[in-house]
Amino acid sequence: MERWFIRNKKYDYRDIAKRFGISDFLAKLLVNRDIIENKEIDLFLNPRMDKINDPESMKDLVKGANIITDKINENKKIRIVGDYDVDGVMSVYILYKGLKNLGANVDYVIPDRVQDGYGINIDIIDIARDDGIDTIITCDNGIAAIDQINYAKELGFTVIVTDHHDIPYKNDKENKVYLSSNADAIINPKQVDCEFPEKKLCGASIAYRLIMYLYKLTNRTYIEDEFLEFVAIATICDVVDLVGENRIIVKNGLAALNKTKNVGLNALLDICGIKDKEIGVYHVGFIIGPTINASGRLDSALHALQLLLTDNVQTAYEMAKNLRDLNDDRKSLTLKGVERIVNQIETTNLKDDKVIVAYDNEIHESIAGIIAGRIKEKYYKPTIILTKGSEGIKGSARSIEGYNIFEQLSKCKDLLSKFGGHPMAAGLSLDIDNIDKLRESINECANLTEADLIPKVYIDMELPIEYINYKIIEEIKTLEPFGKGNPKPLFGARGLKIKKGMLLGANKNVLKLILVSPYKGQKIEGLIFNDVNLFLESIENKYGKEDLDSMLNGIENNINVDILYYPDINEYMGNTTLQVVITNYRFL
Repeated sequence: MERWFIRNKKYDYRDIAKRFGISDFLAKLLVNRDIIENKEIDLFLNPRMDKINDPESMKDLVKGANIITDKINENKKIRIVGDYDVDGVMSVYILYKGLKNLGANVDYVIPDRVQDGYGINIDIIDIARDDGIDTIITCDNGIAAIDQINYAKELGFTVIVTDHHDIPYKNDKENKVYLSSNADAIINPKQVDCEFPEKKLCGASIAYRLIMYLYKLTNRTYIEDEFLEFVAIATICDVVDLVGENRIIVKNGLAALNKTKNVGLNALLDICGIKDKEIGVYHVGFIIGPTINASGRLDSALHALQLLLTDNVQTAYEMAKNLRDLNDDRKSLTLKGVERIVNQIETTNLKDDKVIVAYDNEIHESIAGIIAGRIKEKYYKPTIILTKGSEGIKGSARSIEGYNIFEQLSKCKDLLSKFGGHPMAAGLSLDIDNIDKLRESINECANLTEADLIPKVYIDMELPIEYINYKIIEEIKTLEPFGKGNPKPLFGARGLKIKKGMLLGANKNVLKLILVSPYKGQKIEGLIFNDVNLFLESIENKYGKEDLDSMLNGIENNINVDILYYPDINEYMGNTTLQVVITNYRFL
């Protein structure tokens, strides 16, 4: 069951169409994405690299770059402290390669997800002291590590923070008081007094701006796409909004990725079976990213970083295969974990809760968040998955629209050892004796209605299949790349007849339908890729087996369906035809 809503943003899209020389259709899609200001529209329609903001206006970036330049000239030892996810790995790569190119005496560390946890810690600082390090640069972490960085300063380190996470704060009566460490430079556009206009950047994007300016400062020839593919990978995988500068970076970064000269990346593309494909957001987000992430989840993120740094083809292929195997292991562990949690929910009264809190001590703590996301999608309920960590019970939470999981956990903070996060995702740890108490408490204060627990699907507009043509599809392509903040356009068509259905593929897991419009009898092919069996079962339950068999045999039947879809072009044997990819449906 779903609730469908048509986006109905109130704005004069015809005026936008006139001013920018585009169709009303395209202007409406822009308005639906809140792209309404002249500058925003221009950036969106013309995503060129020369339109990104100069990095100098980012608070402390010039200051940090000057400090680094002095350290390079003095041959001081610099250590980069990164993070174990894709954004962290790419951030370290960009800073390390960039600083090496400038002659820096630099190395790096990436914390172990299980042993060290997130970000810079006291042990990393003590080891740096023992190693004679002079300067620490954080990337994709550090903004909240106030005590740790103040400790490093007490030991005499120079510390530069580059981060993109929210600024920590405490509540003083009605006001937020933002907190800050004693770092020598803090480069994060989310700081209140930072004038840099783009706030929603990933960590690698901030590292990239710092290297850009360092190149300028030292008169080194700057090659525009030298690091662009790595920033694009991080931007996609960190799921930041693909509008503004993020859109520019991803659009141009994907172009760079498709002709990459990086030995490790080329090996990874080949091992993952996508070397000869046009690499897009999907390939990065669902193939490249998870494979890189698997190293930080089940082993060490250093393996992924070393893959990107190697120049040896044979070594690169061995490393890439290792990452692929780790990701296969991660997939298997995830699938088994999801199956066990689903069984637990279906065989207990957990299924009656509005917020699912499930414990399984066999789940690897690094994939608890992935499993929480899968369970949340299956049941459309906020989900907390708990498991036995190296130090007590650890867990990850994933939420649904309209339910701030971080705020709700805050109400239960007396039961938690530690927690942190944001409205849609959080991490937590607690004592094993508090698991049932957490489940009871968070459900007692859950203000979720039955309507809140019905998935919402947002449609750009109703578009009968008669209106689909090649021009519309070309216009939609100008909105690519799609992602958070710029979703793939979704359209609705009512009352279609299904003339015929055909199962395709070796596993019969794709369904091709011949759809007929109720208005002019227009026909078009429709494809369903997800859960074909459910679609067929739904027809049988609604209309009976006779109508289902008639449809599969191309015989007249009584089936009528509303669909949500996006239009596409089918290319086969040199011929092109229009088709629709069906994402949602409801029978009449």
